[in-house]
Amino acid sequence: MNSLFGIWTSTLRKNFLWLVLSTLLPTLGISNSARAAERIYASYSALERSISINALENYAKKNVIDDDLAVYQQYVQPQQLQELRRALVTPIKVNSVAVSQFLYTPQGEFLLGRLGEVIKTESRQPKPGFHALRSALILASAEPEGLTLLNLLRKYPSRSIHIDLARSLGIAGELEKLVSETNRAIAAVSQKSNTEAAIVQPWLNLSQLPDLRRKGKFALKDKETLKIFDLARNRLLLTDVYLPNVSTPAAVIVISHGVGSDSGNFEYLANHLASYGFAVIVPNHPGSDAKQLQSLLNGRASEAANPQEFVDRPLDVKHILDELEMRNKSDSRFKGRLNLQQVGVIGQSFGGYTALALAGAKINFQELRKDCSKQALKDTWNLSLLLQCRALQLPNNQYNLRDERVKAAIALNPITSSVFGEAGLKEIQTPVMIVSSSDDTIAPALYEQILPFSWIANTQKYLVVLEGGTHFSAIGESKNTTEQVGLPSEIVGNNPAQARQYLLRMSLPFFETYVAGTSKYIPYLNAAYVKTISSQPVGLSLVQSLTTTELAQALSGEVKEVKP
Repeated sequence: MNSLFGIWTSTLRKNFLWLVLSTLLPTLGISNSARAAERIYASYSALERSISINALENYAKKNVIDDDLAVYQQYVQPQQLQELRRALVTPIKVNSVAVSQFLYTPQGEFLLGRLGEVIKTESRQPKPGFHALRSALILASAEPEGLTLLNLLRKYPSRSIHIDLARSLGIAGELEKLVSETNRAIAAVSQKSNTEAAIVQPWLNLSQLPDLRRKGKFALKDKETLKIFDLARNRLLLTDVYLPNVSTPAAVIVISHGVGSDSGNFEYLANHLASYGFAVIVPNHPGSDAKQLQSLLNGRASEAANPQEFVDRPLDVKHILDELEMRNKSDSRFKGRLNLQQVGVIGQSFGGYTALALAGAKINFQELRKDCSKQALKDTWNLSLLLQCRALQLPNNQYNLRDERVKAAIALNPITSSVFGEAGLKEIQTPVMIVSSSDDTIAPALYEQILPFSWIANTQKYLVVLEGGTHFSAIGESKNTTEQVGLPSEIVGNNPAQARQYLLRMSLPFFETYVAGTSKYIPYLNAAYVKTISSQPVGLSLVQSLTTTELAQALSGEVKEVKP
């Protein structure tokens, strides 16, 4: 999903305990101030304590502990105080206009609402606190040094800030539970991967396999951007086409980008696949691409992706394939060069949804109605549901988005849990590979990929886990930088180049096997091979089977309790 959402959700999940609890200093309180604010009050039941903002600022900027802060030294270790100091002044570099626009989107308002459960004005009423938080975030992000917790406290438009410590402990517990369950699920996948690797190892000579990071033997004959117009939907589809110099019709791979990115983000993958003889098609989805995100940030749109995109994205791919079938018969640039009956699709995030829909997964309106109830959303930290629930706004509930030409699909960090649910994913009959990242704060690995993988009934399936990867690890840099919102390195994660190399080495044998029908690549599609290429800082695991029972045992509870 969009990059600004990534910044906020990652910061919230990774740093909430510290930004709230450590700032509060275990069971007592901190005080925050903006304009006229002078103190932060923290309450737990009948107990309320406070600290001045000046005391925090003196400590953060001068490393001076005055009398107001010294009271709390008995409750924390020196190392914890230093971590508090870093939390107060560590900046997030974001544009204040972009922050302002984001905080008026459904995703932004959701985050404000959750933070507003903890951070309140003197009146303790939700609405004033909601608006005060939004104002403080916008003003703090405009500061020259960037958005920091200390700036946020200084810009809060109230004489005092009140922290509900009991609720903050509850939220911290919810987030810790999510992290703990995800870690146990990742460990279960890793253990199962080791088991599968031990079975494969005796008969597979991995040392003789060529290195798939190297370019293939086919030169790129042509790359151009087509302007394909879908008159029925009034939709202009700017589509990059990579044609390799091959003598026989080339199997086709379609790459579908996520919200807020575009075709340029996957140029590295398109070039690599084309060098092995695939024709690669990379559309720009106009209702959810980088231009749409810029329109949101400039105030010309109200959201990064409207509900119709759940239908339009797969239809974009269908229409492009239909158009290329016609051109393949008559256009001299394509005539006879494309094998459009052998198609693979790979997509990231919303593009992962797109790939699975084209492979046969069906939108599950019954599951959406259950998971998108007001109470269910109030209790969730699976923030991808905010996008998935938008599908309930579609005008009807009968959609067949499958394309018979699609023979295999790879979904990178897809959203699946409610928009497809178990019933929708069981409809997939084509080979699929699900790629998950352990540190994904947008589409949590457990809820959106690992548990959904166990629901897929098709036996030709693979789950790949990037241990240390994030939601953005597989996204390459686009040359169209004017349209893109940049991401801080801490949001992209450790060594994204390594994650992209993994993607090259896993997507190629998958598509060679299931789209091109080249059997010599089968030895790459197993846990033993993956084990040989896995290295730090981003580890890699692969399993071909993971049941709900195995997952339940790993989580030490019933699967039915593992809800988004």
